Amino acid sequence: MKLPADVPWLNDAGALALCSTLESAGFQALFVGGCVRNAVMGIAASDIDIATDATPDEVQKVCKAAGFKTIPTGIDHGTLTVVIGSEPYEVTTFRNDVTTNGRHAVVAFSTHVVEDARRRDFTMNALYARSDGTLVDPLGGLPDALARRVIFINDAAARIREDYLRILRFFRFSAWYADPVHGFDADALAAIAEHLDGLAQLSAERVGSEMTKLLGAPDPAPAVAVMERVGVLPRLLCGAQARWLAPLIHAESMLDLSPDPMRRLVVLGGEDVAERLRLSKADARKTQLLGELVGTAVGAAELGYRYGLATALDVIALRAALFETPLNKGDAAAATRGSAAKFPVAAHDLMPALHGPALGAKLKELETRWIASGFILTRAQLLG
Repeated sequence: MKLPADVPWLNDAGALALCSTLESAGFQALFVGGCVRNAVMGIAASDIDIATDATPDEVQKVCKAAGFKTIPTGIDHGTLTVVIGSEPYEVTTFRNDVTTNGRHAVVAFSTHVVEDARRRDFTMNALYARSDGTLVDPLGGLPDALARRVIFINDAAARIREDYLRILRFFRFSAWYADPVHGFDADALAAIAEHLDGLAQLSAERVGSEMTKLLGAPDPAPAVAVMERVGVLPRLLCGAQARWLAPLIHAESMLDLSPDPMRRLVVLGGEDVAERLRLSKADARKTQLLGELVGTAVGAAELGYRYGLATALDVIALRAALFETPLNKGDAAAATRGSAAKFPVAAHDLMPALHGPALGAKLKELETRWIASGFILTRAQLLG
């Protein structure tokens, strides 16, 4: 099978030059992973990764002779970043796992693509392609990719014991790529249920990164619901519940909101979420603010005025989901109106008659009246 000739990365001048350089030196150069998987599924890909039987030293030597810059970004694991023009390309030597402990692997370089494929996680990720678009399918994963089935390579339990993060990757890939008609692979779920204790070995940063990617999928609700049923979600976020995620996604679609992992984290709930997922300060502040505003009586227009349209719409969607109420589209219009409103009174309008705390109190009183009027009262009316 050949990929369509119009696949963008098959026409990327830098990538083709890199492949040609390695092949001219007698080495294999195969596109691998996400770019190939996505091409098979007809999905755009952002990253271009290349696998080769050349060792890192050989890659460096060949690229230097061709005038390409190399950066040893992960040389201990066989990965170099090759910069051609201003574009970076990751090149990784075929590898074979020697030992694994659930978090780290000791790898040996290999000259066989089959060995490299066997150490990957899912069959849909063990696809390679030559520079002319010819698919290389060492493990027979193409049917799974075409059918959008997320299946562990060989024994699911063995793959999980090699790296417990694969439990979360299973749900993330299911959310992004699986056809819901097929459901979730029973062998994978059984293996996951047997290895829940391994999740404790994962760092908060790794868990947070995977959860953020998972919740950024168009509709992660089915995957998160299964995570809860098999016991993964409560291990990650004590007290979190999946029940309101699907209603939130419905509300998002009604408001034409893009997927937002932080908004979705708020609807899941749970204890110490920012710490357990090691959220950035900005994301932690956002989830805290949204969580606080959902339970207030602040109306849509005032939300838009005080916090901006994006935050107001987030709160409107969250309230509809958490309170299980129909979405009022008029709220979106009110939030939009509020976000554009400008309070017509300034401090100097009340001076010198008022100053200090009295001035602040009067401004607050007038602003409250103005908001209650639907932003209609004019400066003259407020000061009259």
